Amino acid sequence: MLPLLSSAGHNVTAIDLAASGIDPQQIDAVRTFSQYSQPLRDYLASLPPAEKVVLVAHSFGGLAAAQAMEIFPGRISVAVFIAAFMPGPSYSASTLFQEMSCMQDWALATTLVRPTRFFDVQEIVLTQSNYGSVKRVFIATDVDFDVPRQFQERIISQTPPDELHQILGSDHVPMASRPLELRNCLLAIGGRY
Repeated sequence: MLPLLSSAGHNVTAIDLAASGIDPQQIDAVRTFSQYSQPLRDYLASLPPAEKVVLVAHSFGGLAAAQAMEIFPGRISVAVFIAAFMPGPSYSASTLFQEMSCMQDWALATTLVRPTRFFDVQEIVLTQSNYGSVKRVFIATDVDFDVPRQFQERIISQTPPDELHQILGSDHVPMASRPLELRNCLLAIGGRY
């Protein structure tokens, strides 16, 4: 996805959260959600004062994006949630996570190549004055077995975004299953914000 956006003239930075992607930390060393999301907060803190970003989050990364929106609302022009957990001031991360746990086969979902951990997300507290001041876009996927469409609709109904897009025929990872459609969607969103 990075080359597709970069070739369109955008400056793209991919942030791996702690113990995720190519981040070398082991999950056992990451004890709190704040530690997990620290790389994103460090990046936003390092931006020049007047610079704003289009923050794109996928799946569980939506919780890190939400926390970043609360802490750095002035650094984010729009947050894009791709089949992602999108809590809000009146739909807590804890409630969202609990509802998702009831809908998903966690035994199957946790059979990953790399061990995972479910953090206590109660530390994510969102306010209308900070988090609520950032525009939000949700990109739904319709053939998603990780964050099922039914749950995506629940998130959308609980915390309605400013814009809603859908990538038809996409599984949970549209970056791989529908990269051109996702790129076009992100370019259109970036052009508006």
